[in-house]
Amino acid sequence: MIRSLALFGCIFGAAALAFAPADSISEQARRLHFSSIVADTHDDTTQRFFSKDFDLGKRNSSGHIDIPRMREGGMNVIFFSIWVDGRTMGPPAIQKALDQIDAVQQNVRKYSKDLAFARTADDVRRAHDQGRIAVLTGVEGGHMLGNDIRMVRIYGELGVRYMTLSHFYNDEWADSSTDKPAHNGLTDYGKEIVREMNRQGMLVDISHVSDKTFYDALAISKAPLIASHSSCRALCNHPRNMTDDMIKALAAKGGVIQINYEKSFLDQAYKDATDKTGSVVGAIDRFKTLCGDDDACLLRKMVEKEKQDTADGKLPHVSWTEIVDHIDHAVKLVGADHVGLGSDFDGANMPDGMEDVTHLPQITDALLKKGYSEADIRKILGENTLRVLAAAERISREMQSAP
Repeated sequence: MIRSLALFGCIFGAAALAFAPADSISEQARRLHFSSIVADTHDDTTQRFFSKDFDLGKRNSSGHIDIPRMREGGMNVIFFSIWVDGRTMGPPAIQKALDQIDAVQQNVRKYSKDLAFARTADDVRRAHDQGRIAVLTGVEGGHMLGNDIRMVRIYGELGVRYMTLSHFYNDEWADSSTDKPAHNGLTDYGKEIVREMNRQGMLVDISHVSDKTFYDALAISKAPLIASHSSCRALCNHPRNMTDDMIKALAAKGGVIQINYEKSFLDQAYKDATDKTGSVVGAIDRFKTLCGDDDACLLRKMVEKEKQDTADGKLPHVSWTEIVDHIDHAVKLVGADHVGLGSDFDGANMPDGMEDVTHLPQITDALLKKGYSEADIRKILGENTLRVLAAAERISREMQSAP
């Protein structure tokens, strides 16, 4: 967020970045970006697979992600989110999750020339060497276990590489950041689930969880944690974001915060304005009556509402450069080894200038202009994510080989 710039020259530079078109990046940025592993740990495009008018293999006029635009933006590692409303629990939640995992796998098979399903860090590198986009999945909410720890193993066998411990609502064993505390963090059963995730090599994702749940998971997990799509609370005081102390604790155990591009997580003025126009949960409830179980319709209605509120002046504009501000804040706290990218594409409201995945090279260009080294930028773009994935794999092998 552009808050601490004291000099006019810095302010002017940030403003210039805000209006720079994607094709105006430097040759150095272009070379660096398109030769790097560029991983995004959270994309909600999965919901669109169930829409008749969406084709992942074609350039779409709406939304943020498809194969042609991923190619144009240089994204070569994508974690498709498996999302079910947190109030859907038990067998129905499991069924919906399995349907989405299958939809991801079917799309990978359909577009196998462009996509490769990945389970490991080595799989990702192999896909990159082949010129294909590595596809992974993350389950966004522990309620999709149906309160059955065996589902951790089943999801692991299906290739799920992380699970967010909760979503908007508390589940049976973990408190959410956007619900009233019910468990004082993780229950004993929740701690067993974290241990089982470690055994299966599934990354523990603490985006969406309460602060107490975060610290409980951090204490229990043998593997590094990720925040698959969270930003910095010091710059935008949203409960979905991480405090400086949380980011430091995450990094101390080798974890990574992947910065979210959602406007209400980037900009305090925007967050305050959305509080006045109604919460995300409230909007979901309203549009559920119109869309029923059609989650693609739900996302579309929410995007339309946000655009209308912005046009009516109820919501302020937010520049994409605030993504870079959050990256920079986290790097200054804990170093470039512990920061990554988790856009929330197709599930969030993107800032001006980051209308879709084709604009990703701007981030690389902006970091170069800030004086970041190429090595550090490669870490942020994707190498940090692969490092924690490999660490989870190593710890899984150690746990499974122990007597």
